[in-house]
Amino acid sequence: MNVRFERWPERVTGWEPPAGWRRVLAVDAHTEGEPLRVIVAGFPDLAGDSMLDKRRAARARYDELRRSLMWEPRGHADMYGCIVGPPVTPEAHVGALFMHNGGFSTMCGHGIIGLATVLVECGLIEANGPEVRVGIDSPAGFIEARARVAAAGTPGSRVTRVRFTNVPSFVAGLDLSVDVRGVGRVRYDLAYGGAFYAYVDATAVALRLEAAEHDRIVDLGRRIKEAVQSAAPPVHPESEDLGFLYGTIFVGEAHDPDSHSRNVCVFADGEVDRSPTGTGVSGRLAIHHARGELAVGDAIRVESLLGTTFDGRVLGTARVGEHAAVIPEIEGRAFITGRNEILIDPEDPLACGFLLR
Repeated sequence: MNVRFERWPERVTGWEPPAGWRRVLAVDAHTEGEPLRVIVAGFPDLAGDSMLDKRRAARARYDELRRSLMWEPRGHADMYGCIVGPPVTPEAHVGALFMHNGGFSTMCGHGIIGLATVLVECGLIEANGPEVRVGIDSPAGFIEARARVAAAGTPGSRVTRVRFTNVPSFVAGLDLSVDVRGVGRVRYDLAYGGAFYAYVDATAVALRLEAAEHDRIVDLGRRIKEAVQSAAPPVHPESEDLGFLYGTIFVGEAHDPDSHSRNVCVFADGEVDRSPTGTGVSGRLAIHHARGELAVGDAIRVESLLGTTFDGRVLGTARVGEHAAVIPEIEGRAFITGRNEILIDPEDPLACGFLLR
């Protein structure tokens, strides 16, 4: 049989899936190592006047589709995604609903950097100068990103870095402690940067923030999150939907002398962030400001488990309910890794996905 290998690309791109299959168009990227699957078409429209309304609608009606797109065999246990849709405020270009292995997020810093990169590099927002403003509505609030563009207006234009102004971030408690199963009493700080995190000194729990410690990082992160959420669940002064503990962040010494420190975040259902965690760095800025260690205008560079970095800066101060807050700016890089038409055959017994750990 004569196999015409040279015609395979046109045969594959010209093939049409059977009627009745769900087709989802996505652009895949990573932000400093953390994956981001940007869903640009094929996810049902979400009802609601706010992004929190849309998050509620997604949780109530489309959780199976989330699992299909995030879990195996189309994703993996540490996949992260973003559904792009219409904005809900006049200043935004798009609305963004983030998702992961355990549900739908309220905000995501690495996701903002990755989404802005995808929108500009794919031409969905025109790059008409060296810096492009991208307004994004998230469930936590409006986010303004600025994408730095090299060779804007040419076929070779690239987004080199993205910085964004996050929602006001605040400390909910310093030097708190909780009994953790199998560990004992653990001290932590509680802060919000678009989501709540318990911040724990890695040395206090005899943890090395290295890739070889991955399994132990996950185990301890899960146990601490479970203990804090059970004993003292966070409360957000403006929305009950924002009042939950998203994860545990272990803080340790930087490996690079140019960095301030290292962040390793265990969030959702035992996911480990490969980036330094944009919302987590925002909470760090709030903690350091509350302790008098950072002033308005000061910046720090924070490493991830991989050694990749985000730059965080205190732009100003604000208030969230009774809490003194800071306005954080986070900066990092993202890279497009692929474009996918994800297919879901309704007869596939694993259409809704599965996870193996």
